[in-house]
Amino acid sequence: MTTTRLRIGTRGSPLALAQTEEVRSRLTAAHPGLAEPGALETVVIRTTGDKIRDRLLAEIGGKGLFTKEIDETMLAGGIDVAVHSMKDLPTWLPDGIVLACTLPREDPRDALICAGARSLARLPAGSVVGTASLRRKAQILHRRPDLRVVPLRGNVHTRLRKVAAGEVDATLLALAGLRRLGMGDAAAAVIEPDEMLPAVAQGAIGLTCRAGDRSVRDLLAALDHPETTTRVTAERAMLEVLDGSCRTPIAALAEVDGRGGLTLRGLVARPDGSELLETDRAGRTEDARSIGRDAGEELRRRAGPGFFEDTT
Repeated sequence: MTTTRLRIGTRGSPLALAQTEEVRSRLTAAHPGLAEPGALETVVIRTTGDKIRDRLLAEIGGKGLFTKEIDETMLAGGIDVAVHSMKDLPTWLPDGIVLACTLPREDPRDALICAGARSLARLPAGSVVGTASLRRKAQILHRRPDLRVVPLRGNVHTRLRKVAAGEVDATLLALAGLRRLGMGDAAAAVIEPDEMLPAVAQGAIGLTCRAGDRSVRDLLAALDHPETTTRVTAERAMLEVLDGSCRTPIAALAEVDGRGGLTLRGLVARPDGSELLETDRAGRTEDARSIGRDAGEELRRRAGPGFFEDTT
């Protein structure tokens, strides 16, 4: 092994730190030399998305605000590896940075947080649902236009507290994040993909590094989970065609059958839920990228001019 010290960059939220601990555990299991004192260093980096809490991401530049400072630190040589929730990773990475591997994907579904109802369908008319996600907002309003959706930002603990305090009647969180924090039982219900299609790559953790850092790329290759990489590849290929960002409600879920087959479901919607377009594909895992691109091209064609610019 040529690397004796690995600096791991991460955001400082409880979930980001929990994910980083998982990365550290997997690294030391795969490379025992990294278990030596001082071999791994966690570097906490505060991003613009963490600093600005009073506005939606779509209003201040999109989900790249959770990665910009981390990328800059990596390119400046301050860290060797970065830990990301894949759903927060921009569609295109900066020059000089690559996605080196993905870890085994947690459950990608959304979870309903609500004291008074066990499903979205059972929320009383007029209930207030808090979410910063345009994807969730659009799908909620498409099915339940009688609900009121308001902005709600903050980390997992903050959003749970706001529901408990009655600031909103309900919110939705990624089940994966709750589980990684040991808080899976906080969910009043798990929402099936037929009712709420997840965000692209939701539940997956990705590790990035400098493109030219071959020794680090070799270390991270041992952690890659091929099934997750295949699924994420298909979903992100669809996103790429749609030029997706936090300004556009886009959802996708790819699944594999263990026999070389892959299915993909995808959708785009207007933010107010008034129009929702869906598609699905089936093919072979080795064609994940082309399957995703084909689905994205269909959705873009059906949506037509102006669909993705409407951020009402």
